[in-house]
Amino acid sequence: MSHIPKVVILGAGYGGLMAAKRLQKELNYNEADVTLVSKHEYHYFTTHLHMPAAGTDKLENSYVEITKVIDEFKIDFVKSAVQEIRPEEKKVVLEDGALSYDYLIIGLGGEPETFGIPGLAEHAMTIRSINSVKAIREHIEEQFKLFKQDQTRVDRLTFVVGGAGFTGIEFVGELADRIPELCREHNIDRSLVKIYNIEAAPTALPGFDPKLVDYAMKVLQDKGVTFKIATAIKECTPEGVLLATEEEIKSATVVWTGGVRGNRLIEQAGFEAMRGRVKVDEHLRAPGHDNVFIIGDNSLMINTAIDRPYPPTAQMAMQQGPVAASNIVASIRKQPLKTFAFQNKGTVASLGKGQAIGVVGNTKLTGFMAAQLKKVIDIRWLFIIGGISLALRKGKFF
Repeated sequence: MSHIPKVVILGAGYGGLMAAKRLQKELNYNEADVTLVSKHEYHYFTTHLHMPAAGTDKLENSYVEITKVIDEFKIDFVKSAVQEIRPEEKKVVLEDGALSYDYLIIGLGGEPETFGIPGLAEHAMTIRSINSVKAIREHIEEQFKLFKQDQTRVDRLTFVVGGAGFTGIEFVGELADRIPELCREHNIDRSLVKIYNIEAAPTALPGFDPKLVDYAMKVLQDKGVTFKIATAIKECTPEGVLLATEEEIKSATVVWTGGVRGNRLIEQAGFEAMRGRVKVDEHLRAPGHDNVFIIGDNSLMINTAIDRPYPPTAQMAMQQGPVAASNIVASIRKQPLKTFAFQNKGTVASLGKGQAIGVVGNTKLTGFMAAQLKKVIDIRWLFIIGGISLALRKGKFF
C-alpha cells in the first residue's frame, strides 16, 4: 500500500487559512492527509481588531469559526496549542498529543516585541487576540465608571498607546471616536480625557508618504490625540509610562502596539532565525529543510529594491499561503516549484470613522475614498474565505 503524505499546517491566520483553502482545492482525493492546527476554534481578522478593542464595533465581526470556512472532508482541524516543533523527527508536539508530517507549513503568527523595555510585558495591554481585545474594551469602559466614583484619579481618563505604526494609529483613531460616546454615557467632560500616541521612530506610519503621514496626524490631532514622536518609552509601570525625556505620564491604561517579532517556537526548533523569523528561500522553504515552508509573521523576505525586509503584513501572508500550498502539491507530484514574488496591491490605514489614508500604485488617497477602500479590502477577505454569505454577514458596508 502506497504511503499517503501527511501535510500539517500550524496556525489559522491569514497565511495558514489561505494555505488550507488552496490545498483543499488542488489536492485530489487521497493524494494527501492535511491537518490544520490552531489553538483557537476561530480565525480572527487581525486588521480589524483595533475596532472592537476601542469599542466601535462588535467583537463577533472580528472572527469566524474555522470549521465554517474549510471543507472538513478534506482538511482535518485540530484545536490545540503547539508546544514544540521537531524538524529532525518530522514531528510537532501539541499540548495534548503529537503529529507527524511529511510536509509542514508554519504560520503561527507573531508575538509582541517589547524591545527589552522594563515593565511593558507586565503592565501594558496588547491588541493580539480576541481575548486581549475584549479585555482592553472592558478595561477602558471600566475606567470611566471608576472615575465617577473617584474624580481625583484623572489617570483613569488618560490613555497611552505605544507605537505609531498601523495598529497604533488605527487604534487611536477608533479610541478618539469612542471617547465622546463614553463621556456622554457617564456625564464626563471630554476635555478631561487625554490620548497620547508615543513613537520612538522619527515619524509615524513609517513607509507612508510624508504628506499622507501629516494628513493622518492632523486628522487625529483634531480628534484629540497628542503625539510624541521620536520619543521612546523608557519604562512602563503600574502608574503609567516614563519617557526617555524623563517625562512621566500617569495612566491607568497603556496599550502597546510598538512591535511584533516572530514566534519563539521557531527559534526553539533550531531554525536559523532573526527575532523569531526565518529567512526563507524563493519557494518559501526553511534553509536546509525542503519539506518545511514558513509564512506570515514567521518568515523573513528581503525586498531587493530597497535591501530591507518586507513588513510582515496580512497582505504578505495572504499571498504566501497559496504559494506554499501549491509548492507542497508540486513536491508531492514531483513537479517544479513556484517562485514567490510579492505583489503590493496597495496599503490603507484607517483613522477612525470616515477617515483613512491609502496608496494604490502611484495613487494616494485620503479621507472618505481611502476609508471606503479599507472597507472593500476587508469585505474582499471575507469573500475569499467564506463567500458572499460571510461577506454580507460580517462586512461593513456603511
